[in-house]
Amino acid sequence: MKIVIDLSKIGRFMRLLVRPLVLLTSFYLGANAVLFIEKARPSDFGFYKDIFSKELLIKPSPSYPLRPYGQTLSEQDKRDAEIAWKYFQNNYQEKTGLYNSVDKYTATTFWDISSSLHALMSAYQLELIDSTEFHRRMSKALRSIKSLRLYKNQLPNKVYNTETLAMVDYANHVINEGVGWSAMDIGRFLGAVARIKNHFPEFTPLADSIVSHWNIDLVLGNDATLHGIGFSFKDRDVKIVQEGKLGYEEYASKGYMVNGYDASESYRYTDFLKFVDFYGIQIGADTREVKYHPAYNYILSEPYILDGLEYGFDLNSRELAYRLFKVQKLRAKITGRPVAVSEDHVDRAPYFVYNAVYVNGKKWVCLAENGDPADDFKQLSTKAAYAWATLFDDPYSVTLRKSVRDLYDPEKGWYAGRYDKNGAINKTLTANTNAVILEALAYKKMGPLNRVNAKQSSNK
Repeated sequence: MKIVIDLSKIGRFMRLLVRPLVLLTSFYLGANAVLFIEKARPSDFGFYKDIFSKELLIKPSPSYPLRPYGQTLSEQDKRDAEIAWKYFQNNYQEKTGLYNSVDKYTATTFWDISSSLHALMSAYQLELIDSTEFHRRMSKALRSIKSLRLYKNQLPNKVYNTETLAMVDYANHVINEGVGWSAMDIGRFLGAVARIKNHFPEFTPLADSIVSHWNIDLVLGNDATLHGIGFSFKDRDVKIVQEGKLGYEEYASKGYMVNGYDASESYRYTDFLKFVDFYGIQIGADTREVKYHPAYNYILSEPYILDGLEYGFDLNSRELAYRLFKVQKLRAKITGRPVAVSEDHVDRAPYFVYNAVYVNGKKWVCLAENGDPADDFKQLSTKAAYAWATLFDDPYSVTLRKSVRDLYDPEKGWYAGRYDKNGAINKTLTANTNAVILEALAYKKMGPLNRVNAKQSSNK
């Protein structure tokens, strides 16, 4: 039988077939391109998040050298605490009950207000002050905080003058409109509020009355993530932006959550997680680089030591913190000098730096707040060394504690650190450095500071 092929019909069929194939191919390539771009340059709301978060699991170590808490303080511990409290005695504003963030500098950020409240509670629990003085100081501080003018009558301004309570900028110049709010600073303050309510319930009504005047919904938006007033590095346009990167974001979110706010999206460590190899150790880092997001993705000690001291590590923060500790330990072995890096004030311009294990694709980098290189100000951080030595029971902890043994003035407090470049002491005295030391010693005595009746001699 002779088969007759109608080429015109075949041609029509092929044309009909090609169109859906092209559409399917285009869809497939487009979808993969979107996923590739989103993974490399992640947005805050990409649907890919749930997909990729399942790929990146933070695998726990077999064991952790966590130091038991609920310990009796040594005479040296008590002396260290007295030195740290000296800073707050020297920088107390009797009229307002607030403390200077830097020695003799009459301004404070809301982060440092929180540090000071933690220092005050620690001083009382360490028996440096009696009940009468503690209640007088706490009452005055909380009443002053309640009276603060808010940025646009919405949320606390980032900076205030400690003498007058006026809204100021970072140079302590009065600025009537304020400079915006920080989701990180508010989260840290809410953590201090939780500690107040857990351990000193007589102040609960006053603490609640402070927060009740704040529009926390502006921070959390509609997506349970943290937002602050920021600016674009490109055009310096002021805007509400997502705030916080890995470590800081999760730490701050805990302050919201322990006060009943939903910050669950910001608490998810794996949403923007990547791993960076340091000496064979996979350090957790944030995929959101500054060229795509208006903030640097610093990986340093600060949020992890605060998380451990104040809340007690969770499964993820414990693992990420331990890896960070081990990497600094290995760095010390390589360089021949102790390493404990964090954010810190320095005693000359640029006055504040982020000394990071990792930031923006680079390792062991120190940056000023505006992103300029500041490697001359790399330093051993006193508070980081002291806190790591308190949290982990490891031979390197002994090294760290010894390395900061002489970094203080007994009449002024603990200095910020020691510069790597020339071994000179960074003689800046700050509320944050001295508060962390008081927190570390209170943790050693009582356990995680925000917990009620922490189990003694345990760290699980």
